Amino acid sequence: MKKNEDKQTQLDERYMRMAFIWAENSYCKRRKVGALLVKEKMIISDGYNGTPSGFENVCEDEQDTTKPYVLHAEANAITKVARSNNSSEGATLYVTSSPCIECAKLIIQAGIKRVVYADVYRLSDGVDLLKRAEIDLVAVEMGK
Repeated sequence: MKKNEDKQTQLDERYMRMAFIWAENSYCKRRKVGALLVKEKMIISDGYNGTPSGFENVCEDEQDTTKPYVLHAEANAITKVARSNNSSEGATLYVTSSPCIECAKLIIQAGIKRVVYADVYRLSDGVDLLKRAEIDLVAVEMGK
């Protein structure tokens, strides 16, 4: 059993490194977040925080406040898989920051069963909701 746990930990760390690389695609200045949706060891979707398709690639206004229509990485990954032939039912979401409450609701509704995250978001209500929904949560420490 220990060997399987070690293997899962290694996979979690690898996918998380990939999520951090994916976050580099974000045009946001204040915070870059990346997400990968994985099912049966296959990446079925990805996302990073940014503006909706067709909008300018500027996430902050003149006061350096995030624009209200910026999508979070999790929301981008979930909506992207919804437009594909894949299903997120039973998938694992790897995200560089712990989910906010809005993304937690999407995660629950998308049937995602496991969330692996690295950085802790300033608000814990998203993680609290995921715990209430009995979604498996794994915090990984990344040696940056």
